[in-house]
Amino acid sequence: MTTDRPLLTAAQALARLREGNDRFVQGLARFPTVQKEILAELAKGQQPYATILGCSDSRVPPELVFDASFGELFVIRVAGNVLGASILGTLQYAGSHLQTPLFVVLGHDGCGAVEAAIDSRFRGQQHKSRIAVLLEDIVPALDGLDASQPPQVLLCQAVEANVRHTVRVLRESPEVQAREREGVMKLVGAVYELQTGRVRFLDEHSTAPAGA
Repeated sequence: MTTDRPLLTAAQALARLREGNDRFVQGLARFPTVQKEILAELAKGQQPYATILGCSDSRVPPELVFDASFGELFVIRVAGNVLGASILGTLQYAGSHLQTPLFVVLGHDGCGAVEAAIDSRFRGQQHKSRIAVLLEDIVPALDGLDASQPPQVLLCQAVEANVRHTVRVLRESPEVQAREREGVMKLVGAVYELQTGRVRFLDEHSTAPAGA
């Protein structure tokens, strides 16, 4: 646990994520291995430059996607990159104790959890009880989407809408509002493209999903 100020600003952290993803896409990742000396130094404490709330999908490991090494990212992964009591507590820890300047909600195309939420919301499909509870955090994000669209178009829009919904819920909290006003943190949404490896950072001033 540390109370030191972050080493990077939110803008610098976001630029670093973009640069890391560019290297990942180009096949120029920097961290195939980590030296024991680095591990020993990290054992003394952590000061990640970004907190990532991402999906549990095995195809979307944030450290690899952003070409980040040990100790650089504070990662929370849950199906559908949804919120919940434990997730919110972990995010609060990242802000209060680790003081990461950048928070990213990272969704991905073809998300199975979002697809299940679509089936539940628009097609009345039933899911097992604990999965249903998880989907309850995604379904509200689907309001306003046109269910008559082709399935892949609807899923693409729903993935983005889910990311935006989570960002919006977080931004409505007094704690996030206070830290953003102070200029000590930035909250952004993003979508990872499975086929290309590219991370598309969403326009924070837009509320409409792509293709809407």
